[in-house]
Amino acid sequence: MSTDEESGGGNYVGNVEAADIGVIVGYFVVVMGFGIWSSLKNRGTVGGYFLAGRSMNFILIGASLFASNIGSGHFIGLAGSGAASGIGIAVFELNAIFVLMILGWVFVPVYIASGVFTMPEYLRLRFGGQRIRVYLAVLALLLSVFTKVAADLFAGAIFINQALGWDIYLSIIVLLIIAALFTIVGGLTAVIWTDFIQTIIMIIGAFWLMIASFIEIGGGYSTVTSKFMTSVSNHTFWCETPELYPGLNCSASSSKSCGYPPASSLHLIRPADDPDLPWPGVFFGLTISSVWYWCSDQVIVQRALSAKNLSHAKAGTVLAGWLKILPLWILVLPGMISRILYPDDVACTDPDLCQEICGSSTGCTNIAYPLLVIRLMPVGARGLMLAVMMSALMSSLTSIFNSSSTIFTMDIWTRFRTDAKDMELMVVGRCFVLVMVGVGVAWIPIVQNFSELFHYIQSVTSYLAPPICAVYVLAVLWSRTNEMGAFYSLMVGLVVGLIRFIWESVYGQVPCGEETSAPDIITKVHYLHFGIMLFGIVLIVCMVVSEGYNRMNPGFIWRLTFWTRHNKEERKEREGPSEVTVDHTHAKENKGFEDDDDDLPVWRTALNWCCGIEKQPELTDDQKKELAQQTIDSMSLYEDPRWYWMCNVAAVILMTVGVFLWAFFN
Repeated sequence: MSTDEESGGGNYVGNVEAADIGVIVGYFVVVMGFGIWSSLKNRGTVGGYFLAGRSMNFILIGASLFASNIGSGHFIGLAGSGAASGIGIAVFELNAIFVLMILGWVFVPVYIASGVFTMPEYLRLRFGGQRIRVYLAVLALLLSVFTKVAADLFAGAIFINQALGWDIYLSIIVLLIIAALFTIVGGLTAVIWTDFIQTIIMIIGAFWLMIASFIEIGGGYSTVTSKFMTSVSNHTFWCETPELYPGLNCSASSSKSCGYPPASSLHLIRPADDPDLPWPGVFFGLTISSVWYWCSDQVIVQRALSAKNLSHAKAGTVLAGWLKILPLWILVLPGMISRILYPDDVACTDPDLCQEICGSSTGCTNIAYPLLVIRLMPVGARGLMLAVMMSALMSSLTSIFNSSSTIFTMDIWTRFRTDAKDMELMVVGRCFVLVMVGVGVAWIPIVQNFSELFHYIQSVTSYLAPPICAVYVLAVLWSRTNEMGAFYSLMVGLVVGLIRFIWESVYGQVPCGEETSAPDIITKVHYLHFGIMLFGIVLIVCMVVSEGYNRMNPGFIWRLTFWTRHNKEERKEREGPSEVTVDHTHAKENKGFEDDDDDLPVWRTALNWCCGIEKQPELTDDQKKELAQQTIDSMSLYEDPRWYWMCNVAAVILMTVGVFLWAFFN
C-alpha cells in the first residue's frame, strides 16, 4: 500500500494523493458537460429522450454496447475470477462475440421492422394482450435493481474502499445521485455520448495498467502461465494432487486445495464435471443466457434501436464484438498477474487473515484489480484509473436507469394512463429514476452480504433467463407461437426456476473443505446445465400449448417475425379493450405539452428545461408529412449494397478470430 515514505511525501486522501482527486473531478466535469451539451437537440421529445432520435452511427453504438456491458463489476469480477481460477472466466466475453452477431442479423431487423420502443412492447404486438408484456416489464425492472445495480454497487464499493478509504455508503450514494441526475437531465443521447467517452478512457487506462503489470512480472503471457500455478499465499496449507505443484510444501493431512489455482486454470474448455465452467454449460447454457441478455434485454437492444439504419446497427454489433475480445487481456490476465505479485493478499486462505485484509472471510480475490491500481500506477495515472472505475460504474448505472425508466413509462405507466401526454411520460420516466436510486441505496446493506457475486448473478440468470430466451426465440423464428403458449411456458419456467433458486438458497454456501448437506440435484447439476434443461422444458411447453390452439391470422404477425420482416402489407390490429396502445411516434411528438403560457415562473421554466420539457412549435402540413415519412423510414430494412457486404465480411472475420481464440486457449 502506498505511503508518504514510499512516494516521497504528498497530500493523501485515503490511499491516493490530492492530485489524483483533481484528475477525478476534472474528468467528471468534462464528461458531464459534454454529455449534457450533446443531448440538447434530442431532449424535448419522447423519441429523443428514449431512443436518441434514432440517429446514432455505428461507432457510438458499438462503444455504447461495450460500455453498457462492461461495468465496475467486470473490473472487479473478471479480474477477481481470473485471480481465483485462471483464464476460464473469459468464456463469458468470447461467447458474446457470436451472440452479438445473432443480435445484429436476426433480432434487430425484426425489432426495427416492428417499430417498437421496448422489448415488452414487441411481445405485446407479437402475441396481443397485456399480461406477457407487463410480466416481463416487471421482471426486467426487478432484475435490473437486484442484480445489475446490486453487482455494480458491490464492485464499486470494494474499489472505493480499497483505493480511497471513503465511507462506502456515502460514496455509493453520491455516485447514484450523479448517475441519476445525468440520466434525468440528458436522456439516451447523453448516455450514449458519455458511454463513448468512457469507453475510450476505460480502454486506455486498462491497457496502461496491463502493460505495467506485465513489466512488473518481467515477461509476457508465457511468464504468467508459468508463475500463476504456483502463486499461493504463505499461509496456504491445504493441498490436492501435490504433483501438479512442484516446489510447494503440502500438508499430507489434508486433501483439499482451497489456496491453489485449479489444474484447468489455463484452459477455456474444461471437463464436463468442472465445478466452475463445465464445457456443455459453457457452449449451450451460457449461450442461452447470452441470447437473453444481448438479444432481448432492454439496456442492450435500446442502443441498437437508436441506429440510423440497419447497417449501422449491424456494424455497431460487429464493433462491440471486437471490443469484447479486450477483457481477456485487460482484465482477466491482470487479475492473474495480481495474484502472482501479491499472493498473500489476493490468494489468502486463512479466514481471520482474509477478514483483516479485505473484510471478507471467504477470500480476497475481488481486490486483485484495485491492488494493481494502487500499487503500480503513478500519481495522476492512479487518479485516471480511479476515474475509469467510477466511469464504468456510472456507465452501467446510467444505462440501467435510462432503460428501466423507458420500460416503466412505456410498458407499465401507460397501462394505467392510456391517454397520457408526452410531457407526463417524460416527467414520469425521470421520476422513476429517483425511485430506482432510493431502492439502490436501500439495497446496499444486502449487497454487502453476498460473496462470489459474479457466479451468484450468473446462477440467478440461469434460473430466470432461459424461459424468456425461449419465448423470444420462438416469437422471432416460429410463426406458430401464440400468446397462450408463450404465457403458460413462461409461468412453468418461472416456477421451475424459482424452485431451484430457493432450494439452493436454503443450503447456502459452505467454506472450502467442509461438506454440504445439499442433495445431488443441487450440488451435481451445475447452474449452466440447469439452464439448458429449463430452456428445453419451456421450449416444449410453448410449442405443445401453441399447437393446441387455433392458428392466428397471419396478418397479425407481419414484420414481427424474421420470416415476415420484409412484408409491406399493413399489419392487422387485434380488437378488444386490452389491445389499446399509446402511439408515441415522431408524428405525435409535438403534442401533449400543456404549458402554452409563455409567461411561466422562472422556477417552472428551469424545471421544464431540466426535464427536457420544451414547448414545440406548431407544425405545418409539410412538416407533419415529413415527420410521418421519417417514422416510416425508421422502420425500413433497406441497406446500401456496399454497407451490406462490408458488414457481412466484417462479421465473418470477427467470428473467425473468435474461433481461433477458443482454440488457442484450449
